[in-house]
Amino acid sequence: MFTSEMRESIKKVEQTRAERMKTEPERMTAEEKDALLKAFHPDYRADGFAEIKVGPNKGQKAPKELTELLHSNSILLSENIDLSKIDYDCDVLVIGGGGAGASAAIEADEAGAKVVMVTKLRIGDANTMMAEGGIQAADKENDSPVQHYLDAFGGGHFAARPELLKRLVMEAPDAIKWLNELGVMFDKDEDGRMVTTHGGGTSRKRMHACKDYSGAEIMRNLRDEVLNRNIPVVEFTSAVELIKDDKGQVAGAVLLNMETGDYLVAKAKTVVIATGGAGRLHYQNFPTSNHYGATADGLVLGYRLGAPLLYQDTIQYHPTGVAYPPQLFGALVTEKVRSLGAMLVNKDGEAYAHPLETRDVSASAIIRECAEGKGVDTPQGKGVWLDTPMIEILGGEGTIEKRIPAMLRMYLNYGIDMRKEPILVYPTLHYQNGGLEIGGDGFTKAISNLLVAGEAVGGIHGRNRLMGNSLLDIIVFGRNAGKAAAAKSRTVEIGTMNLDHISAYADELKKAGIDTGKTSPMLLPKYARHER
Repeated sequence: MFTSEMRESIKKVEQTRAERMKTEPERMTAEEKDALLKAFHPDYRADGFAEIKVGPNKGQKAPKELTELLHSNSILLSENIDLSKIDYDCDVLVIGGGGAGASAAIEADEAGAKVVMVTKLRIGDANTMMAEGGIQAADKENDSPVQHYLDAFGGGHFAARPELLKRLVMEAPDAIKWLNELGVMFDKDEDGRMVTTHGGGTSRKRMHACKDYSGAEIMRNLRDEVLNRNIPVVEFTSAVELIKDDKGQVAGAVLLNMETGDYLVAKAKTVVIATGGAGRLHYQNFPTSNHYGATADGLVLGYRLGAPLLYQDTIQYHPTGVAYPPQLFGALVTEKVRSLGAMLVNKDGEAYAHPLETRDVSASAIIRECAEGKGVDTPQGKGVWLDTPMIEILGGEGTIEKRIPAMLRMYLNYGIDMRKEPILVYPTLHYQNGGLEIGGDGFTKAISNLLVAGEAVGGIHGRNRLMGNSLLDIIVFGRNAGKAAAAKSRTVEIGTMNLDHISAYADELKKAGIDTGKTSPMLLPKYARHER
C-alpha cells in the first residue's frame, strides 16, 4: 500500500524506534509554544480571515468562509412565509440531532415540557457519533474538578469563560454517572472500575472511553432514550430562520423539509440551538473530520437574529487526521492512539515533539515539520508518521485490537496493519472553538428565551479545547439547556410572530455595500462537480 519513498522512510522510523523508546521529547516551554503557534497555526494566517462588517461582532474577524455566510441574506428574504399556519407548537424546540440536542430534549421532557426536535439529517448524524477517544471527568481519587479546571483553562490559553468552564468540570462526574445509568458501555476493569487514560494537556488520567467508538456508544444511548420517550423527532428538516415576536423574544423557527422543499413553521416558547460545528466549510481548504451536515447553521441563524459570537476566529485542527491512504483523507485518528504510546515522527525517524502536547501545539509542530521539508510526500500533500507499532511493544501484543479496534479495522480495510507499520497523519479541521456567546445558564445574552448547547457555543474551552471535553460539554450544557428551557417555558407568553429581522439585516448589508450573491445558512456542503 505504501510507495517506495514511504517504505524508505518507514525503515528510518524502525531504525530509530529503540532509541526513541528510551526517552521521549520533553514538553515545550510556554515561550516555545507561543512562538510555534504564531509561526505555523492556521489561526494566525491573516489571509484566512476577513472582517465582519455587520451585526453585533462588526469590526471583528472570522474565517473567510464563515464571514461570507454572515454577509449573505436569508434564504427566506424573497419568500412569503405564513406564520399564522403553525405546523409544530411546543414548549421547547431543539434544533439539532446530536449529543447536545438529544441531552437537551431528554431533560426538557423529564421536566414535563412539550418538546420537538428537528434535525436536517437523522438523529445521531452528528459529530458526536464520530468522536472516538473519550470523555473527561475528574472522578478518581487522585484527581479533582479543580485540577481538571486548571488543565482545561491553561490548555485553552486562559481564555475560557470561568463560569462556563467551572460548570463543565464540576458537573463532569455526574455526567459520567448519568451516561453510565443510561447504559453507556464504558471500559471497565475486572472489578468494575472505569478505566481512564491521559489525553493531550491532561495532568491526570481522567479520559473515560468505550474503546475507540466512545461518541458512537454515547449517541446510541442518547438516541434510544429520545425515541423511547416518544419525543417527536422531525428528521431531514432544517431550521432556516429563527422567528421573533413583537416583544423581541425568540418564538420558534421556520423549517425546510429537505426532501420536499416545503417550508414549515414551528412555534416555541424556548429554542435550543444545538447545530454543532463548521468543519464542512473547509476553512483554509483543510480536510475535515466532521460529519456531512456541519456547516455552522446555528451561528448564522443566531447571529442574524442579534446574538453575538465569541471566539469565532479560533478553530481546532486535530493534529492527527489521516494523510494516507487517499480514501481516508482527513478522517480522524483519535488522540487515544498517542495516549497509548504512539509517537509522532518525521520522515527521518526523528521524534520532534512530546506526543501529548495540546492539540494546537501538536498540529502546529506537524505543519512545521512538513513546511521545513521533513514531511513525507503523499498524493494529497504531506504528512508525518504516527509510530503505532510502539503501542504493541509498550502495552503488549493485542493492545491495539483491545483498545482501538475500530481504528485497526479502518486501516486494515486498505491493506495497512497499524500493529506492524506506522501510519501517516496531518492536521484536519476538527472543532469550532468559538460560537454563540452564552451565560452560565445557557441562554444567549441578547435574545430572550434562546439557548445554545454543544459545539455551537463559544467560550467553554477558550481558544483551544482539550481532548475529551467536547463529549463532556454536550452532556453538561445539553442537559442544563434542556432543564433551563423547560423551566423558562412555563412563564413565557408568545406575542405576534414576525420575521422583521430578515429585512432589517438585508438593509444593514446593503448599507455596508455588501452583496455576496448568496444566501445562508448553507445547510449542506456543495461537492457536486458540474462538468460541461
